[in-house]
Amino acid sequence: MAYTLLVFVIFALAAYTSFSVFVRSGATTVPSVEGMSQTDAANVLADQGLALRIAEGRGRYDDKVPADLVARQSPDAKSFVKRGSTVNVVLSRGPRRVTVPDLRAKTLPLAQAGLSGTGLALGRILEALAPHREAPGSVIEQDPDPNASVPPATGVDLLLAMAAPGERYVMPDLVYRHYDQVRPTFEARGFKLGSIKFERYEGVAAGVILRQFPLPGHPVSREDAISLVVATADGAP
Repeated sequence: MAYTLLVFVIFALAAYTSFSVFVRSGATTVPSVEGMSQTDAANVLADQGLALRIAEGRGRYDDKVPADLVARQSPDAKSFVKRGSTVNVVLSRGPRRVTVPDLRAKTLPLAQAGLSGTGLALGRILEALAPHREAPGSVIEQDPDPNASVPPATGVDLLLAMAAPGERYVMPDLVYRHYDQVRPTFEARGFKLGSIKFERYEGVAAGVILRQFPLPGHPVSREDAISLVVATADGAP
């Protein structure tokens, strides 16, 4: 009885081993081909009795795998497949790049809109006097330069034109000078006279300037309004 049982066990083991060898003789393990060129990947797969097939489309962007190399494979490496099977691969297009738009001469809001449409970020904003009389607030320089190829979300620094400061002058002392003489002199030089008030002031002749703003010695430009208080005829002696 024991002998019969031993023969049966040996026969079962031999049958299982033969069946396993028979099944496995037509199967293989998928090698890893990620990071390989198309030619190298095809050769490695062929050694295992497998075929290479490039997935349809233009591939995928990958920050780690250079362009034209295998970025992904299916089935995965170490998978168990039959010989003659096909391994699908996706080729890398390399890191995603964005072309920097030309933002020069645009206002800051338009420049921001142009950047948001490309996936780029707004970097530092600086100001400088415009060398060619560009409109204040417009972009005169940018970094990176227009048409540069950069990664997404790259910050683009902008240099904006700053309004040129007007010419400044020192306000003279106009008190006790005659208004009829001061006014044409200032207007001829492009200065603006703003509020002119008249007050009675005993002992001062009519038309004499009593007070002024800006005060003497203060800086003033042609855009600043000059206010005066002038004595009236009622105050004349």
